[in-house]
Amino acid sequence: MDIANKVFIVTGGASGLGEGTARMLAREGGKVVIADLNVEKGEALAAELGGAFVKADVSQEADAQAIVAKALSLGKLMGLVNCAGIAPAAKTVGKDGAHALSLFQKVINVNLVGSFNMIRLASEAMCKNEPEATGERGVMISTASVAAYDGQIGQAAYAASKGGVVGMTLPIARDLARNGIRNMTIAPGIFGTPMLFGMPQEVQDALAASVPFPSRLGRPEDYAKLVHQIITNDMLNGEVIRLDGAIRLAPR
Repeated sequence: MDIANKVFIVTGGASGLGEGTARMLAREGGKVVIADLNVEKGEALAAELGGAFVKADVSQEADAQAIVAKALSLGKLMGLVNCAGIAPAAKTVGKDGAHALSLFQKVINVNLVGSFNMIRLASEAMCKNEPEATGERGVMISTASVAAYDGQIGQAAYAASKGGVVGMTLPIARDLARNGIRNMTIAPGIFGTPMLFGMPQEVQDALAASVPFPSRLGRPEDYAKLVHQIITNDMLNGEVIRLDGAIRLAPR
């Protein structure tokens, strides 16, 4: 699939992995719809890239419908990259008692339900596309995490949400195969994103040193390179790719 002149949705596109992806897609000639709750950053980036911005909570049906509608107004919607997510930490039983059920539900709702909400609506729209020469009508890429496999202390909710994204990758690919739509997932390791930059510098340095090779934090452009490869390589389907420098997370 060629990226040029196609429309792509990037959720969580105002910063971090989403911003890196949006910049790559625009550089390759794609039209990008950035969906995010951060209006100031989202609108500024959309203006810079010549794309569009939609303020949206991906876990809400009406918001997701608005994102897809905006994408369809720009041309042929051929891709969705799910980068929207949250990562609060809480132990199952902590100093203040049991893990708040509302927090667990919120993480699942944003990270897992939100990803599926976008996939189901974007793929419905893509089913109506005229297929490319490859037979493709679109491609979905979601973001899991190595925490889906190596969840650390305090990551029960986050690991569960990302494990769900991993678990639905293959069945969604099988569901959409007859429509010529691929579904993939990337499981990043320790990346330099706004969530991580909120940690103390010494913690960031220790995390970077824990990556076997290269011993550094992942960068948004590393993620964007893999997104580019998935979009353009039509044999990539139904799989989860760890993008982690060979790290395996310790309990803490």
